Amino acid sequence: MNTFNQILRSILFFVLTLVGMLMAVVFMVSTAIAVAILYIVARISGRPFAIKSYWDQRRRSRTRPNFTRKETASPTATHRSTQNVTDIEMREIP
Repeated sequence: MNTFNQILRSILFFVLTLVGMLMAVVFMVSTAIAVAILYIVARISGRPFAIKSYWDQRRRSRTRPNFTRKETASPTATHRSTQNVTDIEMREIP
C-alpha cells in the first residue's frame, strides 16, 4: 500500500509539473505576442520602439485624482521642486 501511495504521489507531482510548465510557456508566448504587437504599432506610427519611452509615456498619461500637494494647500508654504532630486547616499549592508 505504501508503494502504491508513492507511485500515485509521483504521478501527481509529474502531472502538476507538466501543468506548471505549460502555464509558463503560455505566459511567455502571450508576452512575446504582446511585445510584437507593441513593436508593430510603434513602427506603423513612426515612433521608435523602446521600453523606456513606452513607460515614460504611460507614466505621463497616468493621473492621480486623490493626490494633493501640501504646498498648494497653504498659500504661505515655500514652493520647492522635488522633481530634480539627485543627492543619494548608498551604503553596503554587511
